[in-house]
Amino acid sequence: MPPVLALYEDVLSNGATLALPAAARMIFLVHGNATIADRALRDGEAWHGEAAATITAGSAGATCWRYELAAPRAPPAASVISREKLAVSLDTLPAGELLLRGDSVAFPPGGCAYLHTHQGPGIRCLIDGGIRIDTHGHSTSYGPGCAWYEAGPEPVFAQAAADWPSRFIRVMILPRALIGKSSLQFVDAADAAKPRAQQYKIFADVPIARPK
Repeated sequence: MPPVLALYEDVLSNGATLALPAAARMIFLVHGNATIADRALRDGEAWHGEAAATITAGSAGATCWRYELAAPRAPPAASVISREKLAVSLDTLPAGELLLRGDSVAFPPGGCAYLHTHQGPGIRCLIDGGIRIDTHGHSTSYGPGCAWYEAGPEPVFAQAAADWPSRFIRVMILPRALIGKSSLQFVDAADAAKPRAQQYKIFADVPIARPK
């Protein structure tokens, strides 16, 4: 069976813990405060690793978005609400050695990403604003908290909301040769010369073991 990339939302009360098995993952702290593997996180920060880890919520509790590759779902404790937002079998997983890239992509009001592809699959989840994704002949609009999947080789056009800034959190599985390099490829070469509205913040760009 192909490996699975999944996104979970974990909501922890103050002092609650969630023990996670070993897996390649990135955890983004949406709100609150938490400690993961002895690292303290605040709003908008992220942790990544492949070893078993425990999330411990701070005094304000925490809401996390947890991106995992080929990992079983950990049963939550009574003080933890955990739900699967999206899980996808990676039929287009790149060949050879892999890396996990986690980042945020921000658009100004009315910004767009011209028709493009990526060199590996990934899950995105909108945290601010609104965005329309055009692919496979369909247009889908997403609001905050909505997640979607892009396989990589299928062309995608993204249009951000006109009246306010928009931003999503993304994890992709890419060929390891792309460490430190963009995975984006424009369908129309002329678009590469146009100004790009989006801004990126890298949380993780790390080699990972290939799922067995």
